[in-house]
Amino acid sequence: MKPDMFRQPVSILVGLGFPAQVRSVMDAYRHLVEWPASVRDAAHSVALKACVAALRGEIEAETARGLFAAFADKHDLLAPETSTIAASRLQRDRDPHVR
Repeated sequence: MKPDMFRQPVSILVGLGFPAQVRSVMDAYRHLVEWPASVRDAAHSVALKACVAALRGEIEAETARGLFAAFADKHDLLAPETSTIAASRLQRDRDPHVR
């Protein structure tokens, strides 16, 4: 495995809510660089700096992953897990009062 690869990808929503897998520090870095400058904040700055440090080998890829995931969570970009979606649909199908 390449040193910038995450052990587990971070699933985020992109575009019109389509899920995408961020599998490496470079993927996270690209996403952060493309984030609109007008809405960049401290979480963006920390995650971007972590990605740069990980690409330089100064910190572990998993550290950058955690900070990227925190950024994505703060901005409501984390995609729901498929099992969570399936469970909520199953419950809704069984109970007509759940919406």
